[in-house]
Amino acid sequence: MRIVVTGSLAFDYIMSFPGYFKDHMLLEKAHILSVSFLVDSMRKMRGGVAGNIAYNLALLGERPLLVGAAGSDFHDYRTWLERQGVDTTGVAIIEDEFTASCFINTDQANNQLVAFYPGAMGYDHTNSLVARGLTGDDLVLISPTTPEAIERFAIECQQMGVPYIFDPGKQAPRLAPEHLALGLKGARVLVGNDYEFGMMARKLDISEEELIASTPLTVMTKGEQGSLIYTDGHLAATIPTAPVQAVVDPTGAGDAYLAGLALGIARDLPLDVTGRIAALAATYAIEHRGCQEHGYGRTDFAARYREAFASEYPLELLRSAEVA
Repeated sequence: MRIVVTGSLAFDYIMSFPGYFKDHMLLEKAHILSVSFLVDSMRKMRGGVAGNIAYNLALLGERPLLVGAAGSDFHDYRTWLERQGVDTTGVAIIEDEFTASCFINTDQANNQLVAFYPGAMGYDHTNSLVARGLTGDDLVLISPTTPEAIERFAIECQQMGVPYIFDPGKQAPRLAPEHLALGLKGARVLVGNDYEFGMMARKLDISEEELIASTPLTVMTKGEQGSLIYTDGHLAATIPTAPVQAVVDPTGAGDAYLAGLALGIARDLPLDVTGRIAALAATYAIEHRGCQEHGYGRTDFAARYREAFASEYPLELLRSAEVA
């Protein structure tokens, strides 16, 4: 089974302001606001939901196919992903655009000023899955990108009979009810956090229970409370979190979780094992600043899995790690 990851590709520009935004803003002058903040550090980091998921899948031993759109500045990012084991042949390069970019300035009180430029991501809908040779034995992840691209990938999967994981994530507020309904119509798996489930249910004018029962497999993440996995609307597994050595940055944890989930589904592992792999993958992301700054060997991952959950990591995954 091939795993195909669709979604956003982006650069994150992380800046740190050594003061407090509030000390430099005059609310009575907000109608003519003009403020400049001199930052003392900036880091350019690889990101985007699809890029993060693909990176984590590569760490877990897969060679996922990444499908998305990036700009002329994507060369180094592409080289990095290929070196990690990601197939980037599905990434379309838009030569006269930049890769989507998120500029995040954080002050000493953890207040943030954020600007997001979609850039090449706006062309995601021009990409296609049809020529990828996919079959019912493959698995597609439809993760946040433009509503037009989400709709296209869902329709193409339905037409080709390819199972897919539907994770609208932070794009859920932007998706019209008919787009959500379309994505759910053919999804094998629905994934979201508890807030996103409430948002989607309200948009569709149904109960959360009805939403959970709308796909064969449903996964609801609940932050520090772990996650819940449902089959046909019935609770099938309650997944605990894995012990965290240090909470450094939760950004990207959900993407790492989704990678572990996709691995377990693609390998047809038991749901409780699948959920625990996902939980542990998320833990590694939490322990590092940035979404692709963590790393591990698969035998090390297996040892930590055993320590965290007092159970053995799947033997077939260990064997593939030894071969690799």
